[in-house]
Parts: sequence; structure tokens; C-alpha cells
Amino acid sequence: MSNRRKSTMALAAALLVCVAAADASAETAHIFWKDLRPATQAAAENAGLPMIAAKMPDHGETLSTNLQDRTIQLAGYALPVDRDGDLVYQFLLVPWTGACSHMPTPPPNQIVLVTPAHPYKMSEAYQPVAVTGTLMPGMEKSQLFILDGVSVIQSGYAVRKADVVSVDMVPDTITLPVNSPWTFLNRKKN
Repeated sequence: MSNRRKSTMALAAALLVCVAAADASAETAHIFWKDLRPATQAAAENAGLPMIAAKMPDHGETLSTNLQDRTIQLAGYALPVDRDGDLVYQFLLVPWTGACSHMPTPPPNQIVLVTPAHPYKMSEAYQPVAVTGTLMPGMEKSQLFILDGVSVIQSGYAVRKADVVSVDMVPDTITLPVNSPWTFLNRKKN
């Protein structure tokens, strides 16, 4: 086979890889925390209406199935559940710093249980990360070991074999009110 033919085949193979990567990223839905709430709950909250349930009030147990089995990317704050030193094997992705350990727990439809494809090296709790993987709705309980004991946290979603990358900021982060005793968690680190 001639060198020209080999280089043409190599170029064609490289282009196919680029096209496949572009298709994969085009299929990834970049979502926000509000997207994890059912459409009726999000619409009522956006309109400033109270949630009215036919039988029982919804405390975040109702999950959105619009994104089920889709590849998503969501940014949030990682709170380790299973770790060995600085390697994290499983964590909770939450919408604000301090959630679950320092402050009230978010509702289950605002917590994602993440199992990275490879152990993720994390320097501190509540590190901002972006998670990419297949979103699976379903209630799961995790034990979180905190300073004053064990807390059982219920998550409404899971992403297994996730790609995890560190990010500088979470675009739709929730900031704590100025009068909250936990406002120091809002400060950016230099």
C-alpha cells in the first residue's frame, strides 16, 4: 500500500473519530437543577403558586422522568459518601455547599448519587464538579458519615460510570441568605 493511500486512510479514520465525538457531545443534555423537578412542580414554583397535591404533599419525592436514560451533564457540589483518602468512589451531587452535612438536606429530586467510572481525586468536600453520564431516576439511601454521627440521605437520581471533571463554578448554584449562619460557605476560595 502506498504512503499516500495510508495517510488518506489515517485522515479518514481521524475524521470518523471526530464526527463520533461530536455526535456524542450533541446527544448530551446540559441540564440544570430545576430540570430534575417534575414539570408541574417547576411550573408552579416559577409562577409563585403553592404546590397542591391531590392526596399528599410532595416533599421532593416526585421525580422527573423526562431525562430518564439520557446522557446528561450537571454541575453541582460533590459530597463524598465512599472514599479512601483523597480518592472518592461514590458521592452525592448537591445544588449548594453545606447541603446534607451543615444545613438541611435538599429534597430527593435535588440530590444525585454519583459513582464515577474511575475513582475521582477530591481535595475537599463540596468541590464544584460537572458530572456526565446516564441519568436514572429512583430513590436510593446513602449513609453519610459526618462529624456528629451518621446521616441517612435519600437521593432521587443516580449516575453510574460517570465522567467527573472539576469546574470553577456551578451556573445555577443556590446562594444562602445573608442572615444565614452558614454564609461563609458562599465565599469563593482564592
